[in-house]
Amino acid sequence: MEAILSRRSIRQYTSQKVSDHLVRELLEAAMSAPSANNEQPWHFVILDDRKIMSEIPKFHPYSSMLREAPLAILVCVDLSLGSEGFLVQDGSAATENILIAAHARGLGAVWLGVYPLKERINGMRRLLGIPDRILPLALISMGYPAEKISRANRYQASRVHTNRW
Repeated sequence: MEAILSRRSIRQYTSQKVSDHLVRELLEAAMSAPSANNEQPWHFVILDDRKIMSEIPKFHPYSSMLREAPLAILVCVDLSLGSEGFLVQDGSAATENILIAAHARGLGAVWLGVYPLKERINGMRRLLGIPDRILPLALISMGYPAEKISRANRYQASRVHTNRW
C-alpha cells in the first residue's frame, strides 16, 4: 500500500543510469498486470538514447523532461491481440504497474499520455518505426529523483457511493 499511496509524478532526475536489471524488473511488473481474457497485448519500447528522447518534445508538448531523463518506457498495445474495447485498459494496467514498481524501487517517474492524440501516436510511430498494428499508448519518463514531492492524501469520501449513486 505504501508504494501506491506515496507515489507521485516526478519530472526531475539525477544523471544516474537505471540498470538493465532494474528495467527488467519493471517490465516483469508490467507484464504481471491483468488483461482481458489474459491476452497480454502489450509491447514495450525502452528508450535511453538521448538523441531519440530529445525528438519527442517536438510533438509531445508535456515531455520536455525527456531531454534530461536517463530512461523512458513506451507502453504499446497490439491491435491484433486483446479483446476489442479493452486494449486501453490492458495497457493502462501495465503502465500503472510500472509506475508503482519504479517508485517502490527508488525511481521517480511520470506518465505522459500518448493515446488518444493522433499527433503523439503518429509522432511515436514515425520516430521509433512502430508498425501500424501497434498502438503507442503511454510514455513513462523515469530516473532517480532529483526532486522530492510530498505525499498527498487524495482520498475523497464524497466520491464513494454504495449500492446506488
